[in-house]
Amino acid sequence: MRAAHWPVQRHANAKLLVVDGSGRVTHRPARDLAWVLRSGDLVVANDAATLPASLAGVHASTGRAIEVRLAGRESLEAVADFAAIVFGEGDFRTPTEERPPPPALHAGDTLTLGPLAATITRVLGHPRFVRLHFEGSADAIREGLARHGRPIQYAHLAMPLALWASWTPIAAAPVAFEAPSASFVLGWQMLADIAARGIGFVTITHAAGISSTGDARLDALLPLDEAYRISPSAAAAIERARASGGRIIAVGTTVVRALEHAALHGSGRVSAGAGVATQRIGPDTRLRVVDVLLSGTHERGSSHYEMLRAFTRDATLERIAGELEMHDYRTHEFGDSVLLERAHESRPTADAEPSCDPARERSSAQRRLSPAGCRPDLPRLSAGPQTSGAGSSPGCVHASRCP
Repeated sequence: MRAAHWPVQRHANAKLLVVDGSGRVTHRPARDLAWVLRSGDLVVANDAATLPASLAGVHASTGRAIEVRLAGRESLEAVADFAAIVFGEGDFRTPTEERPPPPALHAGDTLTLGPLAATITRVLGHPRFVRLHFEGSADAIREGLARHGRPIQYAHLAMPLALWASWTPIAAAPVAFEAPSASFVLGWQMLADIAARGIGFVTITHAAGISSTGDARLDALLPLDEAYRISPSAAAAIERARASGGRIIAVGTTVVRALEHAALHGSGRVSAGAGVATQRIGPDTRLRVVDVLLSGTHERGSSHYEMLRAFTRDATLERIAGELEMHDYRTHEFGDSVLLERAHESRPTADAEPSCDPARERSSAQRRLSPAGCRPDLPRLSAGPQTSGAGSSPGCVHASRCP
């Protein structure tokens, strides 16, 4: 595959690789998506707009240049407190794995980020992974982010990324740290085609996280915990479609994570409310809700690729990889798309969020920075869906795995 170097959301020649439940592969233009789906299906997309989450600044005590990439927060409403990844000097033009480290970071350090001032409240088990508290009112913080921040981007893009270019056509609240880019394909004509064919469409809001840190130990933590909200109308539409035999089509891995987390903590049903998705989805996950995933192309070893393994067998994924290479598909957020139906054979019965087993965590590719796997040095985020406005308390990210 080749990288998509230009930020064009709906390229005229965009491709769609379609894989049905038997593993059969076909190639279509991306604009044909509605004609691949069935009447009675329900498409669920993420309507989060992208935050300008990359902040250039200075480490006050050393005067050294840094870049802060916001990476997590405890709810969609949180404004002042974030988890963040910190880089040394440089910008997106340098691949993340080649970026220099920041100066030594300590609790109490001040970071000057344009018009914003932030204090490191904790170092989260890795010298580049911190908790930040922004000074000032919520409005002042929002204004500072809007004026000074830029969307997070990577070296494969040939030009600086405008914020509007990272917003999907259905973007609403700016809560995502990176674009929920699977929704780039959803132009207005496609949405009209979907409706005309008797296919439902709803949105949820999920704070899509960062896709890479440039550090193997940090990348092993991805995806970080991600806040989401499911509206009453979306939850009702999902349950109606399931009851009538329609398939649930998730547009992007963030939608899979939110819906499966909600079902995991809702006795198999998707209920309305706010929550924080803490689970990893992989080959041992029993999917409860999502039948089909529309996503970009993903590299083997990434957390996104691991999620694909919950949908189909490794042999099918190998064949998909060969087809993507043979037919010159483009990768990364502005690349081509894959529509993957869950394999027809029965899936493993393991829960999507296993219990905290230190031995398993240490031997798994999903190992945590904490030897015990519970990550007690990170902030506690809610273990399951809440009613809107519910708060959370400090502690372990994987709340259901820790005492």
